[in-house]
Amino acid sequence: MEQPNNSYLNQICGDDEDFRAKMIAIIKTELPIEIAAYKDNLYKNNFKLTSECVHRLKHKISVLGLEKSYYIAEQFEDNLKQGSTTLQSEFEETLASMQNFVNGL
Repeated sequence: MEQPNNSYLNQICGDDEDFRAKMIAIIKTELPIEIAAYKDNLYKNNFKLTSECVHRLKHKISVLGLEKSYYIAEQFEDNLKQGSTTLQSEFEETLASMQNFVNGL
């Protein structure tokens, strides 16, 4: 499984440490909220709202350099729109990996 990394974040921020700190703060604040919303909507079997949560999480996935996981998220989002949870476990592995990485930033 691919691991989150700083490469895209470094590319976006360059040498601007203030901007980097702001980006990290936003990710640290928003990621747990978005994961909780995803889990809540999935638990309620509200696949439309769950797919919207996955869509928002895709932005964090890309910022954390997870190219293959982004593709999985796209497919999972489409599956949810069709009422299927296929790829749920793979997507949730990505979420756990992201949260662990962000906790260490």
